[in-house]
Amino acid sequence: MRTAAQGEARSRAIRLWITSGPGLFWIVLFLLIPSAVLLGIGFFSADDYGNPVLPLSTTPFQQVAGYSLLGWDDGNIIIFLRSVQQAGIATVVTALLSYPLVFFIMTRPASVRPLLLLFIILPSWTNQVVRTYAWLELLGPNAPVTWVAHWLGIVPPDLGIAPGSFAVTTGLAYNYLPYMIVPLYASAEKLDWTLVEAGRDLYASGLRLFWHTVFPQTVPGLLSGVIFVAIPAFGDYVVPQLLGGDRALMIGSLIANQFTETPDWPYGAALTIIMLVFTGAGLVAFRVLTRKIGGEGEATI
Repeated sequence: MRTAAQGEARSRAIRLWITSGPGLFWIVLFLLIPSAVLLGIGFFSADDYGNPVLPLSTTPFQQVAGYSLLGWDDGNIIIFLRSVQQAGIATVVTALLSYPLVFFIMTRPASVRPLLLLFIILPSWTNQVVRTYAWLELLGPNAPVTWVAHWLGIVPPDLGIAPGSFAVTTGLAYNYLPYMIVPLYASAEKLDWTLVEAGRDLYASGLRLFWHTVFPQTVPGLLSGVIFVAIPAFGDYVVPQLLGGDRALMIGSLIANQFTETPDWPYGAALTIIMLVFTGAGLVAFRVLTRKIGGEGEATI
């Protein structure tokens, strides 16, 4: 005979499946199954039109490593390292911009803070392509920012800052800035200000006060922001494609090209698999780092 506890557990399980079931179905249908198909395509051969065909082969992964009929080429490694570099610089820039913005918001009246956060998040509601095209205009040959760069000798005359690596970094930092600000703000709201006052009593001020009393308390939010910015920036397609072009090709654009401009589906699938492997390794490293600093209570994946 079923007890009341068993009946309650069954009811909780039914409610859980009702609430989470649609989301799980969506993830399985549009994420796990396509990823599994892509994993399989990566081990096929490519025909003359780039379509996956039998027999099974490891040639796509050899191409990813840079090996081909013409010998070894370091182009893919350069693109991979450029992607890591751009994602890293964009992450550092967003962190440096986020701390002053977060504490500016924290010093405003409580009734105004949600509105200020809304202003920061609001641009993200616009399509990323539209925002990136706006930066393309701002960094183009006839833009005021480019005139300053011409005057300083940074950019040759008649050329714009975009396309180029600086434009890509700017676009990535702008697009992912809210993803750093929001978790940092969540950590800043929980600050123990008595520690800050204690630091002041010990004659600490400025950067030293921030480093020893504020920064350690915001590390969990910073780590969350790092993962929210670095991972999507590493595989971003729109920003490098529009603001970088062939001068700042990143791995997202390289993968897209294998399915569109120069079709080679097995090669593109192999590139995607390698990117997912490195992304997963980054997430694991992030988790280990979070546990070591004791921030797993807030900085979670």
